[in-house]
Amino acid sequence: MADLIALLPPGTVLTDPDVLAGYRHDWARDPDAGTPLAVIRPTSTAEVAATLRWANENRVPVVPRGAGSGLSGGAGAVDGGLVLSTEKMREITVDPVTRTAVAQPGLLNAEVKRAAAAHGLWYPPDPSSFEMCSIGGNAATNAGGLCCVKYGVTTDYVLGMQVVLADGSVVALGGPRLKDSAGLSLTKLFVGSEGTLGVITELTLRLLPAQPRQSTVVATFATLTAATDAILAITGALRPSMLEFMDSVAINAVEDELRMGLDRSAAALLVARSDAPGDYAAREAEIMVAACEKAGADAVFHTEDETEGEAFTAARRFAIPAVEKIGPLLLEDVGVPLPRLADLVTGIAAIAARNDVLISVIAHAGDGNTHPLIVHDPDDAEHTARAHRAFGEIMDLAIRLGGTITGEHGVGRLKKAWLPDQVGPEVMALTKRVKDALDPHGILNPGAVL
Repeated sequence: MADLIALLPPGTVLTDPDVLAGYRHDWARDPDAGTPLAVIRPTSTAEVAATLRWANENRVPVVPRGAGSGLSGGAGAVDGGLVLSTEKMREITVDPVTRTAVAQPGLLNAEVKRAAAAHGLWYPPDPSSFEMCSIGGNAATNAGGLCCVKYGVTTDYVLGMQVVLADGSVVALGGPRLKDSAGLSLTKLFVGSEGTLGVITELTLRLLPAQPRQSTVVATFATLTAATDAILAITGALRPSMLEFMDSVAINAVEDELRMGLDRSAAALLVARSDAPGDYAAREAEIMVAACEKAGADAVFHTEDETEGEAFTAARRFAIPAVEKIGPLLLEDVGVPLPRLADLVTGIAAIAARNDVLISVIAHAGDGNTHPLIVHDPDDAEHTARAHRAFGEIMDLAIRLGGTITGEHGVGRLKKAWLPDQVGPEVMALTKRVKDALDPHGILNPGAVL
């Protein structure tokens, strides 16, 4: 370690055991996470490169880490390895002419949004955890969010990046160009690679003009299938700027905390929004209201007031921490093609009943990406075993329905056992060939994805 410490500025390498303990887990709290040899907190690409050269030469594992808000165990530490935290890499510049931002990976998603907004621009991808997740972590997992039903996910806004490979070499990919077909699409290869192929040290992000004001529709339903019928009707008629789902457990958990007057008796609640220009947002809201009423909604509320609309959006964002107050969570983010959404939601309810565990379902319903939240008691081994069994059954169900084991959180360590079932042996073999080509000694995030 003395050689590595000498390579880097003072204070970059942390070895205090109490500090190391805080970097063992990401938000998924994987119980199998190891204890790192050290935590490295660089401020530049050059310092990341020096770290990886040392690690590669000495065959020391390196786990890249952003804000630690990941939900699949992708940033869990490895015994005897390094945790390379990008939290100190926080520079950003915005070019309003090209409508791009160049950002280091340690900035939070919310900070990127604020920097763009200062120039009248907007960075759309908006995970529910946007106030605490890093932009580098967003790129590493190809994060999604609430507005992705209309505006797409992180990869749709990454125009370029700097990446440090396992051997410490630095590559620059893409750039501030909206159209670029030169060579292989290597930028896209690294988005969603979960720190297994390289460490992202800079991102060139596409920005949009500021989002227009939104109209908001809120509807409650007596059954899950009525809500999914409304979702299909809405997405078949238009592209909402948001279409979110909460089941009865989430509704009651949020109401316990926020006291908004949500209908505690409802089986499901939808929050839908339109940001169409001019008067057409109100027209799209009318179409969504009619779709909900036709599907059998118990109540439908429509507002043009931005503050009211944001209050319901905030309630949906608060669903995971609200449900977590009931008990510790195993978090999923399985997704299916929209026509199979009802089968997924009702199938999850059956899995919960069969395993006698509480599962709340919230969803980015407009793109079929659900978040089943499995409440479990880690001090009760038998209950935890049933919760983990339900976790696997939900992923098996999503695969049977032609879906995915992860829509936006990543595979990490917690879901990798199911990845071969989804993609098949040929894709797994190809993935390993790519990994071996870029990281022949396997030092980058070992145990994640593959």
